[in-house]
Amino acid sequence: MKYSLVILLLATALLSYSQMPSNFNSSRNWSMNKKEIFFSFGASQFLGDLGGRDRIGTTKSPADIDWNMTRGGFGFGYRYRFHPMWAWSTQLYGGIVKGDDANTNEIVRRSRNLSFRSPIIEFSQRIEAIVYANERVGARYRIKGLKGFKSTSEVLYLFTGVSGVWFNPKMEINGQWTALQPLGTEGQGLPGGADEYRRVTVAIPFGVGFKMGIGRFWRIGIEVIYNKTFTDYMDDVSTTYFDPNALGSAEAAYASNPSIENQSWFAPGQQRGNANDKDAYLLTNFVLTRNITYPKPRGGSRIKWSGRTKF
Repeated sequence: MKYSLVILLLATALLSYSQMPSNFNSSRNWSMNKKEIFFSFGASQFLGDLGGRDRIGTTKSPADIDWNMTRGGFGFGYRYRFHPMWAWSTQLYGGIVKGDDANTNEIVRRSRNLSFRSPIIEFSQRIEAIVYANERVGARYRIKGLKGFKSTSEVLYLFTGVSGVWFNPKMEINGQWTALQPLGTEGQGLPGGADEYRRVTVAIPFGVGFKMGIGRFWRIGIEVIYNKTFTDYMDDVSTTYFDPNALGSAEAAYASNPSIENQSWFAPGQQRGNANDKDAYLLTNFVLTRNITYPKPRGGSRIKWSGRTKF
């Protein structure tokens, strides 16, 4: 329910901003940056059942960020701006997420001692609403007699969309990172066990970005993206403990229950995770953008458009 409310509020905000007058100095300047490619790199944080604040349970929100588990990622994509205040973008992104109960002082989760890391490969399609833009071109092409003022390119935008995400949770066992999904740590595939899960999920990104010009064709910026998934198994933890003797291997038994103290709290049938709240991850990226709308001008030549010269 709360995520439906978030989606509704964001959609309302996007529609409201689309009705506001734009802040462009010229109604045509946005068209000079219609097509862009971009490259992103930055940090990723996992928001799930593992790690989090020093309290019982997690909210799977930015309040549960475990800075020690910050990992990196990078991606590239294409953006098409079809309206002064609207654009869509496509991105392929790869990174790592990680969580560890050892990083919390909350006694139950620290005793539980579960940990994981997973690669993520994300393919996303986003719709962007430009809520502020100050874009004008001054002596950009060094045209003689043009009054002097600096080029300006500042854009603030909100976005949402849909993503397909591949993940593969692993745990370090005997010095090696072992894939957890084939082990069936919650009895997946066994009588009385949890349902088997796939290592592909859908996610909904919610984000904000800002970019500014650093040259004729380049912009640099930052994006913060909260990604809510439709799986609770990015960390391989969701439901209850299963009988370790029925799991079929010593690796599966250990991965299912590596508790280091208070072992009686983690007997078969006891809660292992929270299946009612799906996993999420947060991305904070620097973004480098290249305008590919027009070829690079030669010798300060003018760019013509429908018979009119645009500066």
